[in-house]
Formats: sequence, C-alpha cells, structure tokens
Amino acid sequence: MRALVTGAAGFVGSHLCEHLTASGDEVLAVDCFTGYYDRARKEANLAAVTRDGGARFVETDLRTADIAALIRDVEVVYHLAAQPGVRASWGADFAGYVEHNILATQRLAEACATSGARVVYASSSSVYGDAESLPTRETAIPDPVSPYGVTKLAAEHLLGAYAKGGLPVASLRLFTVYGPRQRPDMAFARLVEAALRDEAFEVYGDGEQTRDFTFVSDVTAAFRACATAGWTGVANIGGGSRTSLNEAIAIVERLAGPVRITRKSSGRGDVRHTSADTARAREGFGYLPTVSPEEGLERMVEAARVGAGG
Repeated sequence: MRALVTGAAGFVGSHLCEHLTASGDEVLAVDCFTGYYDRARKEANLAAVTRDGGARFVETDLRTADIAALIRDVEVVYHLAAQPGVRASWGADFAGYVEHNILATQRLAEACATSGARVVYASSSSVYGDAESLPTRETAIPDPVSPYGVTKLAAEHLLGAYAKGGLPVASLRLFTVYGPRQRPDMAFARLVEAALRDEAFEVYGDGEQTRDFTFVSDVTAAFRACATAGWTGVANIGGGSRTSLNEAIAIVERLAGPVRITRKSSGRGDVRHTSADTARAREGFGYLPTVSPEEGLERMVEAARVGAGG
C-alpha cells in the first residue's frame, strides 16, 4: 500500500514506519517536531525510519500544511501525530493539545474526505478514564479524567462525524504502549534508565496501579492489519493482561539490578487501572498480542544497553 504516517518521528510512529516498509509498503513519513521532548531523540528515531531506502520523510505541521498535496495517491493515512502526555495537558499548555490533537485532525479528515484515503487513527485508552468495568469494552461510556483524554476523544468524534459522510475510519484505542525508543517521560523508559544508571525512579502513588501494557510491535501489527482488512469502527488494542507498576519494577530488577525508588503522590488525571477487552479487534482484523511484559521489558533493557554502549 501507499501510506502516509503522521507523527512518524515519535515512538510508535517510527516503529510503524519500520513495520510498513518491511512489509513492502511505500511510506511517506511526516512530523513537525513539537517541543514536548528533545528533537535529537526524534531525529534518531528517523534514522531507523529512513535508512536503507525506507520511508521518505517530510518535515511539516498538519496545522498549516497542504495536506491535499501530501496525501495525493495515498491509500491509507495512519494518524499518530498528537501532543502527548496526561500530566502536561493541564493549565496553559492545553491550547497546544487543542491545536495538535483536534484542529489538525479536522484538517486531515477534511482532506481525506476529498481524496478517499482511509484513516487509521491512534486513539487512547485515556478516553475511558476510570472505566466502569474491567476488562473494558468499546461499548463503555467514555469518561476521560484529563484534558489530554478529552482531546483524544474529541478527535475520535470528529473522525466519526466524517465517517458518517463516507470517510473510512478506524480508531484504535491504544493501551499504554511500551518498547525501545519509548518517550523519555513514560514510566518504563524512566524505569529502565534508572536501573541501568543507578538513579532514583519516581513512583507516583503506591505502585499497585495496573496497566494493560502493550508492546509496540503488537501495536504496529494491529495498525497494518486493520488497514489491509479494510476494517472500520472503534477497537481496543491492549497487551492481553494487567501488570502493576510494582510488578514491572520487579521484572526490571531481575534484568538490570536493583532500582532505587522515590515516591510521589498520584498526579491529576492518573487512572487506577486499565484493561482492554480486545475481542472486537481480534474478530475484525485478527489482532492477537504476542509479547508479554517480561519479554517486552527484556527487549527494552537490551536496547538501552546497546544505546549506552554497554
């Protein structure tokens, strides 16, 4: 397929570009390098994306770009571009979340509605908030508890409105994606770095909060399987089991040695537990997670050691 990947220099976006090109797809990768974290990390991600004649990269901002020109002859748009982060979405920075997560999505949807390109959108489990039941099905009433979650849900609804007009859209609600190149502010990236560098790891709350951690290769496989199947709708993408932060710490300690813990109170917008019912994705496009937290964390530790020259 001929594909456009937005947010291609980010964690999941760069892995998705690698997966698509390895599968024989023609990929145009775009990113605007928002200042959420160091540009150098994203440029390093791009080195993996564009090497050996892989994806073609264009630096551009969806808020102002000529999107119609970008998607000319594109069959599917994987829309991963967004301003990330639950804690950072409170306060004055919220305007950036509105622009990158909602307004840019509307511009993209408008262009795709004209061109006929299929859209596969990276939504988030944050739309559920403290879900009413676990594992959570897509029929649960969304109730986000952070401004970030609100913007992700708003983008879903925007795309849903365009879908009613004929735009083929799939919104995949991703549950806590992790793996090599994970964003430096995310828990597992901080945990692995703390273990390898003998630095303190900050735990928000008691560590008994659980997440349906999902390894990045399972996520990228889900994106492409969804697109090739022509599936539309809303589907959860989870890792298959709940793991507490304390359990994850214990796994990393077995892999990389003791971790020094410092504790802080839970932040605004933090949910207690997440767990995905993935039956809809399994039935719709064959999604089945294959990487356990133990295996996934081992891959993260190995990649971090290689990156550090150790």
